Amino acid sequence: MNSTHNLNIGGLVGLGFDSSGEFMLTVSHSGRGVYSTRTWERVSRDPRTVYPENGYSVGIGPIDGEMIPITEKNYDTEELQIATPDGRFELRYFEGIVEVREL
Repeated sequence: MNSTHNLNIGGLVGLGFDSSGEFMLTVSHSGRGVYSTRTWERVSRDPRTVYPENGYSVGIGPIDGEMIPITEKNYDTEELQIATPDGRFELRYFEGIVEVREL
């Protein structure tokens, strides 16, 4: 059964996945968050603003200190589209919401 989850993440700059694909790091204008790709629940949050540098951002919580490759949103369209590393989910960001759709 396919499922869809909506994650409210206002001001998203970009997102990426740790090397195991178990966690997703979000980077926004109001900080960073880590989500479990098993449940899509936020498991960690840091309100400090730390933007990606050279396509990477430093992880927090369960991926603390890891350099996570970040895909930034398209600033012309304000959208971002990416799949999880295992290809099981497609994520689309638009107007403050990341829609997670199981493929």
